[in-house]
Amino acid sequence: MTPVPETLWHATAAAIPPFPPLAGGAEADLLVVGGGFTGLSAALHAAEAGLRVVLVEAEGIAFGATGRNAGFVVPNFAKVDPDDVRAKLGEPRAARLLAMAAGSADLVFALIRRHGIACEALQSGWIQPSHSDAALARARERVRQWQALDRPAELLDAEAVQALTGVRGWRGGWIDRSGGVLNPVAYARGLALAAAAAGAAIHEGTPVTALEREGQGWRAATPGGDIRATKVLLATNAHAGGLWPRLARSFFPLKVFQIATEPLAPSVRDRLLPGGQCVSDSRRNLFTFRFDAGNRLITGGMHILGPGAATRVPRAILARMARALDLPEAPRLQFSWSGMAAVTPDFLPRLIEPAPGLLAAFACNARGIALTTALGPELARWAAGEPADNLAPPLAPLRAIPFHGLARMAPNALLPLSILRDRRESPPGLAR
Repeated sequence: MTPVPETLWHATAAAIPPFPPLAGGAEADLLVVGGGFTGLSAALHAAEAGLRVVLVEAEGIAFGATGRNAGFVVPNFAKVDPDDVRAKLGEPRAARLLAMAAGSADLVFALIRRHGIACEALQSGWIQPSHSDAALARARERVRQWQALDRPAELLDAEAVQALTGVRGWRGGWIDRSGGVLNPVAYARGLALAAAAAGAAIHEGTPVTALEREGQGWRAATPGGDIRATKVLLATNAHAGGLWPRLARSFFPLKVFQIATEPLAPSVRDRLLPGGQCVSDSRRNLFTFRFDAGNRLITGGMHILGPGAATRVPRAILARMARALDLPEAPRLQFSWSGMAAVTPDFLPRLIEPAPGLLAAFACNARGIALTTALGPELARWAAGEPADNLAPPLAPLRAIPFHGLARMAPNALLPLSILRDRRESPPGLAR
């Protein structure tokens, strides 16, 4: 196994006993490949439904993007609003997907309460401040659409945003009060323990080296033995690997950096986010921030193409945070890390069924914790016999993105232009 990455979350989450690598053969109704939120939630819900479940993870639980995000629980889509979903999918598909997204944060926190998962969870709300008048108009429309689905969405004026965040300059914004924050590694480990208690067999350090159709089911080869399963879920998200090579060309892998400061003084903590919410604003070069339970400030960002990103980008992110939050000086950096997210062309969760009994699920698009957890009950229904086309996320054909090798670099290559456009739109009082 590769050494565990030194993220804030891995360093502060309570350890759990390791799950042993597979030794010998195994049989399952559902084989889950991947120990992140999607796989763990699917394994938990399928095991609770009485299915024989085996989950294998090549490294360790929460090794990938699940353990490398900012710990935001956001119950909506990054770039798409409810009316857009209806226009794209039609009914009843849109209604199913919107219901899944709308209840996703509530599901996360309900699972935490039900299984007693200690993960610094706080259902305090997610705030999206608006950096321009046009962004505020979009926020007003988003609030209207989510309120129509009975969600706790609320429009905020500039004064309310400043009171909630402690930051001046935004035009206003909105809040979904069902969102919140948590330690994602602790949450994932709690899901793993809950799935194991429900009867799922979990094996870390168990990569699948080959996957082939066998009769009406599948045979997965691992270094410790073969697994025969009726159905297989590929829950690897951005780390698609080589098991089904075309999957990796059906989405954009996006590398995102995160940093955490040393614990800040109470005077700073009292001014910023006194209610414990998380923030991600409306700029193209997204600005985010939150605190953890130890009063560390956490923020993240993308990088401009070029050498030395691993050291250059965290310093730039730290300096930007100090300016944006009007800190007297930049705090000392304690942790920095990066992770890979999967971005779909339409920014919606999707399912791909490359072959009968084989399903791949992609749900992140910067909303990983809430939407991937919400995928679990849907995927458990599929494992129990529900056709994939009846699930909430749309079933998409396995289709490679044209010129994928070049297109995947576009978000980083266009970042300087995005920063320039943000500056032109933002008021003078909003720090860059």
